[in-house]
Amino acid sequence: MKNNLLPAFRLSLVMLVLCCVVYPAIVWGAAQLSPGKGEGVQVSHKGRVVGFANVGQKFDRPEYFNTRPSAVDYNASGSAGSNKGPSNPDYLKEVQTRAGAFLQQNPTVPRNQVPAELVTASGSGLDPHLSPAGAYAQVERIARLRGLPVEQVRELVKSHIDEPIIVFFGPATVNVLRLNLALDELAPVRK
Repeated sequence: MKNNLLPAFRLSLVMLVLCCVVYPAIVWGAAQLSPGKGEGVQVSHKGRVVGFANVGQKFDRPEYFNTRPSAVDYNASGSAGSNKGPSNPDYLKEVQTRAGAFLQQNPTVPRNQVPAELVTASGSGLDPHLSPAGAYAQVERIARLRGLPVEQVRELVKSHIDEPIIVFFGPATVNVLRLNLALDELAPVRK
């Protein structure tokens, strides 16, 4: 029995040190090298923290660029998708409802050109980005509601497109929080 217990005890101690000390130390060290030092990249506006660059927020007022729908209503303490597949009737009904709402706000966008990310939730439920197409699809509505020329709003979107670091490794994205902050600087919401 001693021949079995001693190796099991040693292995348990080694795994305890590896999993509870070494691995967390490596992860902590890597986090210290990242932007935000593992605490997240805060976005500030006028000296006040208004959010995080990689955690989505809900923007559903028509005078703002809308974000991607969230299965967790942007609750950052519980990241999750809906787990409903594309053939689920409830999910399809929800997507159709979102598409109808989008088309009501953006009547100039043809139904077959509604970007998928504006009617389907992300896997995490906290996606802070849209594709450039998702932002451009909302330009005419934003320009009309903010009293801006359409071309000026298009240029604003264009200036907020983040290209992938290495070509062919990821899509171009637009951070909705930063875009909406820039929009407020350009033309504050009319009251």
